[in-house]
Order: sequence, then C-alpha cells, then structure tokens
Amino acid sequence: MSHFAHVTQAHPCFNEKIHDKVGRIHIPIAPKCNIRCGFCTRSLNDVEKRPGVASCIMSIDEAMNHIRKTVKSMPINVIGVAGPGDSLCNPNTLKLFRKVKEEFPNLILCMSTNGLLVPKYADEIAEVGVKTVTITVNAVDVNIGSKIYDNIEYGGRIYHGVEGFKILLDNQLKGIEMLSKRGVIVKVNSVLIPGVNDKHIKEIASVVKSKGASIMNVLPLIPMNKFKDYERPGCGMLSEVREEVEEYLPVFRACTQCRADAFGIPGKKSDDFSLDLVPNSHY
Repeated sequence: MSHFAHVTQAHPCFNEKIHDKVGRIHIPIAPKCNIRCGFCTRSLNDVEKRPGVASCIMSIDEAMNHIRKTVKSMPINVIGVAGPGDSLCNPNTLKLFRKVKEEFPNLILCMSTNGLLVPKYADEIAEVGVKTVTITVNAVDVNIGSKIYDNIEYGGRIYHGVEGFKILLDNQLKGIEMLSKRGVIVKVNSVLIPGVNDKHIKEIASVVKSKGASIMNVLPLIPMNKFKDYERPGCGMLSEVREEVEEYLPVFRACTQCRADAFGIPGKKSDDFSLDLVPNSHY
C-alpha cells in the first residue's frame, strides 16, 4: 500500500488532485494490435482526439529525444506507452522502457494494454521498472465479451467469438494477478457500452479486485466501428455505474481519453499537447 500511495501522489492518471499539475508523455511506439475491439479504430492522423490515434510512429531514438525536450519544458512525472496499438504486441515498448529507466530513473514508467500478453511478459514488465499497468477489461462474462470483441490473435492463430474471448479473459485475469504479486500497480479500464455491458461493470470491478487490481476507470463509449450507431453514455449513466464500482474499488474520474501521442499536463488544456500540436519550445 505504501508503493501504491507513492504512485497515486505522483501519477496524474491515478490522482485527480494532481491531474492539472503534473504531466505525462505518451510515446506512440506501438502500432500493432492482436485483438479487434468492436469500439476501436486505430489511426494515424492529426485531427482525432481519442485513444488509438497518433500522428506518427516513433523510433526509440526519436522517442528519447522527445522525452529529453519535453522534461525540460514542463513538469513530467510519467512516461507511458498507450498505443496506438497494444503496447505488448510491439517489442519496442519494453526496449524503450529500459532506456528511459537508465537515463531518467525518477520517472514513473506506465503502459496500457489489452492484457492478452501480460502473463508472457509479467516478469519482464516488473524487471524493466514499469510501476503501473492499465489493462482494459470490458467484460468477465463470455456472452457479453463475445459481443464486444470480434477476433483474438494468439499463438499464431486467430480465434473468434466465445472461444477467442475466453482466451483474452483468462490472460487478462491471470495477468492482473501476476503483476500485482510482482508489485506492479494495476488499473483497470472499462468502456461503458450502453445496452451491452452497462449492467455488468459492477461485476467486472468485483472480479478484478479479487485478482489484485487497485483502481478502476470507467470510460464512456466513443461511438465508432461496429458501435458507431450507439449513443455515447450520458453523465447520469456514467455516474451511476461509477458509484456501483466504488463499492469495490476506487474510481478515477478525470480521464480525458487522450491520444496515443499526448504529452503535457492532462488536466490543463493550455499545457496539454499531442504531436499534431507541438509547442514552440520543442523547436
């Protein structure tokens, strides 16, 4: 718990009180993904303000130069990889973290993942110094999960429907447990999809807590892909679900659903950027 307290005091995506005071850098170094979510469309562009989007894919050297410039111009506490694909489906993610740990040992290393490959890399995640991992878990019921995920690529094969979702869920839950036992703090993200999992997220919270998750973030659906005709959940539904989740886990409520190349202070618009909008201090 002392380790958890330290991170919550320093991480703007774990502590709402500092969300507008300290910053993070999302490095777009992970283009590939191994699952197909019904609500996700990955893209390289300069116009969309959402997860799964970046202006470019950086090399490790480009990423390190970006970090060096940014930490000189604003208060940065966290270096994270959040896509635009899945962080663990791309080997450069852990290679980058090794370099960051060596040059910037005081920065918190953070990643977001769908969780499919966490059991495979749990030891290495902890060994390279990653302190926080966010795993997106949108269902713990196979009938609900199979409606959200179209296919899963795992072990050189592609799985569909219930069969694929079972593989994903088993690895997500096993991964949460393995990371928490290794001292890595796990936050669970759940995308609230009206009519699909809105009555189910409380159950997700109960299950992931039992596996060692420390905090949860309930995100409103951004309608796209096969859920493009669904309504974005309103504030009432979102608040109700978050209150249900709080029976089990603390809820982070200040998430801005930012791009995979965002950097700066997330809760302060004047000091939050992405690679489509780079401040003059970078040149």
